[in-house]
Amino acid sequence: MEWMIAVSFGEIFLKGKNRNIFYKQAINNIKRNIREIKHGKMYTESSKLYIEADRQDFDKLKENILKVFGISYLAYVLKTNKDLDSIYEATKEVVENSYADNKYTFKVESRRTDKTFKLKSPELSAKIGGFMLRDFPNLRVDVHNPDFKLYIDVKENVYVYADRFEGLGGLPIGSSGKGLLLLSGGIDSPVAGFMVAKRGMKIDCLHFHSYPFTSKRALQKAIDLGEILSAYTGKMTIYSINLADIYKAINQNCDRRETTILSRRFMMRIANKIAENKEYQALITGESLGQVASQTIESISVINDSSERPILRPLVAMDKKDIIDISYKIGSYEKSIEPYDDCCSIFAPDSPLTKPKLKYIKMSEENLDIEKLENEAIEKMEIIEIS
Repeated sequence: MEWMIAVSFGEIFLKGKNRNIFYKQAINNIKRNIREIKHGKMYTESSKLYIEADRQDFDKLKENILKVFGISYLAYVLKTNKDLDSIYEATKEVVENSYADNKYTFKVESRRTDKTFKLKSPELSAKIGGFMLRDFPNLRVDVHNPDFKLYIDVKENVYVYADRFEGLGGLPIGSSGKGLLLLSGGIDSPVAGFMVAKRGMKIDCLHFHSYPFTSKRALQKAIDLGEILSAYTGKMTIYSINLADIYKAINQNCDRRETTILSRRFMMRIANKIAENKEYQALITGESLGQVASQTIESISVINDSSERPILRPLVAMDKKDIIDISYKIGSYEKSIEPYDDCCSIFAPDSPLTKPKLKYIKMSEENLDIEKLENEAIEKMEIIEIS
């Protein structure tokens, strides 16, 4: 008998003819996440991935594997031979590991992929359940609401296990195109990136700052958030753009109340130019409807006009509490609340427009050399690679 890690994939297997592409992508992402952790051979049986490793490394492997999108669950399984005695010996070890000391209810669930095995799934479950009742007086059967389930997978080999660790679900990174996340230093944008990545989109980040009006620590904070996010999304490129000259031009030539909308339109146009050059298919933001002045429906409509690419807003209908809950879950919250100002807050007007009109915003933009300002900002762009 041998203890192993088994990984089960979820929504991937609804993808018809593209299933193998999604499956291979998910396995590649797992390999990337555990490349620095000691483990043995990896192989597949009946759409599950099995990983050989020392038990002492299981928890570390689990932590990294469960950050990969596309996984339904992970389990520590005991691999054994395809006969009743071996299966029950494995069962006894699994039960003795976790369920031998207190009173528990249980149910046995068997799945027989190998139809040449002499016992059908219900028969195997009944046999093993009977042995468990005989040898473990602390156990009793409850098929409706058991304290634990004992799983038996009969394949080329037999795998016995009891506990499952829930995965993130979603689709493997890289299976749904490429997107460019506008990453601020706040709570919302890392969550937005996480949610879009969960649907399989490979993401890189674009961060705007306004040094020397903002601290260099503000840029480092964004890089740190990118590193946290990259644990789920894989290696990442962060493009860093200084908007100081653009903000100065807006303040000198436009109504200060329009600063937020005008600057957001600059951000979207710059993002589109980078996306055109680097082949990103969509932009991603952390905007939530009505949360701040630039996120009213009128402001969003005016900002949309400045983008040639779709702007994905996965948080648009979410409450702040729900967004914060996800930020805790992915580990970005504590970094996000560090007190370093971003460019948006530094230059935000006291009384920003909440219901801008596109025609008036465009009239204000006539006072600006938009092409020159954008090109100069891109020419000075810094590129940070996160592996």
